[in-house]
Amino acid sequence: MTSSRPGRFAVLEQLAADGFTHMFGNPGTVEQGLLDELRSVPDLRYVLTLHETVAVMAADGYARAGGRPGLVQLHSSPGLGNAIGALYQARRGHAPLVVLGGDAGIRYQPMDAQMAGDLVGMARPVTKWAAMAPDASSLLRMLRRAVKVACTPPCGPVYLCLPQDVMDAACTERVVPTSIPDTRVSPDETVVAELAARLAAAEHPLILVGDGVAFSGAQVELAAVAELVGAEVWDADAGELNLSHAHPCYRGATGHMFGEQSLAVTRRADAVLAVGTYLLPEVFPELGEIFAPDAHVAHVDLDPDAIAKNHRVDLGVVADPKRTLAALAARLADTMPEAARTAARGRVEAMAEARAGARAAELAADRERQGRSPLDFAEFAAALAERLPDDAVIVDEALTNSPALTRYRPPEVPGSHLLTRGGSLGIGFPGAVGAKLALPGHPVVGVSGDGGSMYTAQALWTAARHHLDTVFVVCNNRSYRLLQANIGTWWRDQGIPRHDYPLAFDLSEPPIRFDELAWSMGVLGIRVEKSEQIEPAIDDALSTKGPVLLEVVVEGDVHPELVDVRCGQ
Repeated sequence: MTSSRPGRFAVLEQLAADGFTHMFGNPGTVEQGLLDELRSVPDLRYVLTLHETVAVMAADGYARAGGRPGLVQLHSSPGLGNAIGALYQARRGHAPLVVLGGDAGIRYQPMDAQMAGDLVGMARPVTKWAAMAPDASSLLRMLRRAVKVACTPPCGPVYLCLPQDVMDAACTERVVPTSIPDTRVSPDETVVAELAARLAAAEHPLILVGDGVAFSGAQVELAAVAELVGAEVWDADAGELNLSHAHPCYRGATGHMFGEQSLAVTRRADAVLAVGTYLLPEVFPELGEIFAPDAHVAHVDLDPDAIAKNHRVDLGVVADPKRTLAALAARLADTMPEAARTAARGRVEAMAEARAGARAAELAADRERQGRSPLDFAEFAAALAERLPDDAVIVDEALTNSPALTRYRPPEVPGSHLLTRGGSLGIGFPGAVGAKLALPGHPVVGVSGDGGSMYTAQALWTAARHHLDTVFVVCNNRSYRLLQANIGTWWRDQGIPRHDYPLAFDLSEPPIRFDELAWSMGVLGIRVEKSEQIEPAIDDALSTKGPVLLEVVVEGDVHPELVDVRCGQ
């Protein structure tokens, strides 16, 4: 029989048994008992953030970089409300987060009291599972269920509401480590044989991948299959490294925004293998057929819901990507006809030549833009890549500048480049904070745009408070550049002539001085405006103890003079 102790203490015991070492949060009165009890659990470190979005996104970065669940504490209805967008991001990215929410108490719920609300109902659309612990006798059982659900593929954030009166009540439940089920399911041999036959016979094979490949650790097996059949590999729903970007078969990512941008990839294939992704995660997806009518489409995923979710699939397989790709590679190696092998080698060689030519053209174009002021970001990216240690981790949400980052430092090692996913702005800075806490021995660089960084600039304060040797890079183009790019497509589709971008996309007036903002939060801020400032600034950032922010002023299409005229009062 376990001795009685307050529920709040039992919760901390359970978290310790499950190996949690960091709790990201922002405190509130109804969580005061739990937070006060932290003094008795020195191995659980409370990471104070100044906004709930920062807490969730830092835990997201921690989970992604460390390969273990992140723990978040949120305050009642206002705190959960502040975190909704970040939870959506984590849900779309399958981040295993355990979110603990406070509430004044079950006995107060009929009163419609201040800060009361349907917390479970608020959380449910943006989490994998949401519930409230109704009684101290089931407190640890529900906490273990939350951890299990978060960590079982497909992973995702979960929310458990912990009312204060339940946390203060006596709990006699026994603490046992949470059991996470093994999901390494192997496909049937007949399925593997059919997959191998279809891919071996294809003249234009295509592999579409998502982060299910990375979560399964299947990068080596994916490369083997792609090389054997000479398939193009495209990221679909991806923020992790699923195939080395230096591999000749890696071609890039399908359309992020518009489904029509993916059709040039999907419709030319005569055999398609989708692995670890749903199809396709665009904002404006293609509503019609995305594959050639006679193409054979196979889909492998641990998540049955992802298979044939939106588009035709001829062979759906619920199985582990690593085991499936390993079996498929072995089958192809044993049975693939020599003529098919020769054709596949030719395709791989052609892709390698095309990549080399494209890269040479990109580098030549970058050289043409060197020395500009404001800067072209590629010039900064080249210098950063040259100086970063091999084990550095980049947390990247600067989507319009990501091509330059990956051009000069192609992601080749799993976990070395964490790209934003889900669509919520602000992950760059807090994601880097979480990644550094998960990997204290690795250099970590968070890259964000000026627009995205202002969603979560408070993360700089958290980095300073915890003395994190982290570099933050702001690509300051004084605009929401991605929106400017997207509206050009809309103008074209609507037959609207190009004209000045909406001032709603313009951040130039009043100007934001990110270097000064950093200083105000205890972070060394360095402004980079000219070519000759780039290398010294990067060297200073990488050699300084504690957090450093580099504000890189880059080209932008902005009109501060119009802001003064049209927005003045």
